[in-house]
Amino acid sequence: MKKYNIAVLGATGAVGREMIKVLEEYQIPVGTLKPLASARSAGSLIRFNGQDIAIEEATEESFEGMDFVLGAVKNAMSKKFAPAIVKAGAVYIDNSSAFRMDPEVPLIVPEINGEDAFNNKGIIANPNCSTIITMMAVAAISRISPIRSMIACTYQAVSGAGQDGLIELENQMKALAEGKEIETKVFPTQIANNVIPFIGSLTGNDYTDEEMKMQNEGRRIMHLPDLKVTCTCVRVPVMRSHSIAATVYTEEPVSVEAANAAIAKFEGVRLIEDYQGRSYPTPLDTSNQDLVWVGRVRKDLVQENGLTLWCCGDQIRKGAASNAVQILKKMIEKG
Repeated sequence: MKKYNIAVLGATGAVGREMIKVLEEYQIPVGTLKPLASARSAGSLIRFNGQDIAIEEATEESFEGMDFVLGAVKNAMSKKFAPAIVKAGAVYIDNSSAFRMDPEVPLIVPEINGEDAFNNKGIIANPNCSTIITMMAVAAISRISPIRSMIACTYQAVSGAGQDGLIELENQMKALAEGKEIETKVFPTQIANNVIPFIGSLTGNDYTDEEMKMQNEGRRIMHLPDLKVTCTCVRVPVMRSHSIAATVYTEEPVSVEAANAAIAKFEGVRLIEDYQGRSYPTPLDTSNQDLVWVGRVRKDLVQENGLTLWCCGDQIRKGAASNAVQILKKMIEKG
């Protein structure tokens, strides 16, 4: 079996570490694994396939001899290293938003538009975490009748803000229990015992860039260039796994029964009709695994051709690391 040389750019972050974990879980045939990070992390060790591998400082020369590079860094760093990765002849699967709206770069959820990945020029983009989870939940419906519009509310875990988000919620919960002063650094206000209906930065239409990703990225993933989405993104005091309430409006009527049957058959999705006596998933149910769980599918009571559902998925895994590895796996399988 051919083995592949794979670098992970941003190997010490939450998503980078998860990428390495998923590479091992998926039994990707890795020849050389090269974990890359900043200079301050160089020399520290990371475990892979029973071996300790030293983290290297990322430089423009780091990518020579690599077949694939998984990116788990912020936009500026991604844009900095992308030319060197492409020049080295590797395929760059990038988890940042740096290239998601570039028409020359395929934006991929393998179960939905995986074939688009092969039309790349050295860079493939991983979509936004909430967008991946939502599109996975509604893709089966759209294959019965195309979706023309959607209303979505996301309920996003603090881990979506990185390791510092997890630490802040933990510290605030501990401070509340001990009657101590609450410190806020990562989020704009206290997140413990609270919800914050604002994620990202404002755009020119009073929506945030995080909210606009659902429409802009959804159009590319679903091949629905006219898709219209109204989205509100909410940060909630949950450690891991995002949840989304979505109402979709299709061109033709789709019954609840037909939607459920299609969702149940869709790769990477689990339909919840009776799970531990309930018809819906929760973030705890879906953490540390790769399926998107969907429940509470019902007719919309406001407009014709509308269906409402609830879905949950692990945004560190399917929303980021696992989706990237699944793209890599698909490319390897097709040779």
